[in-house]
Amino acid sequence: MNEFNRNLQTSINVQRQANLIWSVADILRGLYKPHEYGKVILPMTVIKRLHDTLKPTRDAVLDVAKKTENMNDTMRNRMLTKASGYSFYNTNLYTFETLLADPANIETNFRAYLNGFSENMQDILANFKFDIEISNLAENDRLFYVIQEFSKKEVDLGPDKMTSTDMGYVFEELVRKFSESYNEEAGAHFTSRDIIYLMTDLLLVEDQDTLTGKDVVKTVYDQTMGTSQMLSAMTERIHEMNESAEVATFGQELNPETYAIAKADTMIRGGNPDNMVLGSTLSKDGFEGYTFDYCISNPPFGIDWKGDQNAVKAEHELGENGRFGVGLPRISDGQLLFQLNGLSKLKETGRMAIIHNGSALFSGNPGAGESLIRQYVIENDWLEAIVQLPNDLFYNTGISTYIWIVTKNKSAERQGKVQLIDASKMFEKRRKNIGEKRVDISEECRDMIVKAYGEFTNDEYYLDERVVESKIFDNEEFGFTRVTVEGPLKDENGEIERKKNGDPKPDAKLRDTEDIPLKEDIDAYFEREVLPFNPDAWMDRKKDKIGYEIPFTRLFYKYTAPEPSEVIAERIKKLEESIVANFQALSGKDVENVD
Repeated sequence: MNEFNRNLQTSINVQRQANLIWSVADILRGLYKPHEYGKVILPMTVIKRLHDTLKPTRDAVLDVAKKTENMNDTMRNRMLTKASGYSFYNTNLYTFETLLADPANIETNFRAYLNGFSENMQDILANFKFDIEISNLAENDRLFYVIQEFSKKEVDLGPDKMTSTDMGYVFEELVRKFSESYNEEAGAHFTSRDIIYLMTDLLLVEDQDTLTGKDVVKTVYDQTMGTSQMLSAMTERIHEMNESAEVATFGQELNPETYAIAKADTMIRGGNPDNMVLGSTLSKDGFEGYTFDYCISNPPFGIDWKGDQNAVKAEHELGENGRFGVGLPRISDGQLLFQLNGLSKLKETGRMAIIHNGSALFSGNPGAGESLIRQYVIENDWLEAIVQLPNDLFYNTGISTYIWIVTKNKSAERQGKVQLIDASKMFEKRRKNIGEKRVDISEECRDMIVKAYGEFTNDEYYLDERVVESKIFDNEEFGFTRVTVEGPLKDENGEIERKKNGDPKPDAKLRDTEDIPLKEDIDAYFEREVLPFNPDAWMDRKKDKIGYEIPFTRLFYKYTAPEPSEVIAERIKKLEESIVANFQALSGKDVENVD
């Protein structure tokens, strides 16, 4: 099945299941406010997903459970997981269907069913804090009807009916609905699959040779994993290139509910649940000492890091022994801290794709944290490419966003270079908007962007009238020296006041700065650009500061000549004639004869 048909099938499947599950809201109405529906629907969806996953091996597990009642826990656990075919199991006799046969005791029986899950699943259930909701539902005679809705034949969430990708979309659709119901930023939870596939392809296209053959083992890390869809997409893409490749995924997530969803999905996919960590990546490094082949993430941008401030500053003080020794960005926006964390997690051959907004390109003065972080990445020759994405691509924002591709092992042709790609015009318009998302990156659009990246040249790539433009720059073209230019202090008669050594005294009111590109000779620049207009000026080189910024918009700016004056005059004349004609038609008078 090609990607278009697979995506179409996924879209139909996902929308059907999401609508069915969302119908539970009718049962919750009145007892819960709309923005609280997720307290019930999300954990129930996960539980039903686990229930349907274990259904084919249920009898075998119950048989083993009975035979191993007197066995030690370690051996019993091993035999039960072998029987279930997964790293988890449920030894309780109830199913969703049989729970409905005893309405009077449904709360007690449902709790018994949940307690039947293996210990590694109890952590997932606990993070939903679902125990309170079970009591609330039961006390208000809603628990039976909720379970009844999820027991419908159409709501089959087993992996044979719903792939990990499909299920990820279902969770994303549900989270989006809950987020919109109380204006929470849905994009804080997930990234749409068209963006994820572009990121995976940009990460993997340079590694095709290393991903083929036998005994391929790769590790993938997402420092802000949400429901883990980036991890599952990377696994999917690598397996498309090499079915026998072993892919181990690792992720950290701040939100307990999305963490629980991610962990459950990982276990169903056969991954190691111990590779999932709950907590803030900035203040609690869940993978200290680990390095990975790939890092892929969409960290929050424009969000302050006040809650992590003490831990981050303490680690900054460690210098090279900490993740944030290079520099700290403004407290109002912590996105570049995630870039530093991602870099600290890359193997020497590792690659990272990370999404930032425009401020990561240019915010911060020379010597400030943001500039120092850019300097660190560029001067180490780790920044491989930046891709500008189309606006209106994300669910919660229409602003300009960028994918940064960072690697510690550039190919020979890319060394000392940075590729900038303007893909802002390479998109398909959606027939129906989803929040702020008005456009998609289709497979054809993605292929064109990846082609521009892979060919690594100054060129334009067209798909109908849509265009992707690639430009190559030397690393040092993004660096500059900010030089302080002083002017002399004068008294009333215009004479220059001087120090004891004869040097002129600087006038703070005349102080200015010049940003001189690193490629330029500073003295030559000063003589050419400053002295002809200010012959008394001099530079205070003790105040020099190195800065780095990536003026993406300016580098892709195309000058458009203004219209000739005669063309503008002709258009104004025609407009005036139209206004006069309209007035005459309305008033019935000849304008020229009106006093």
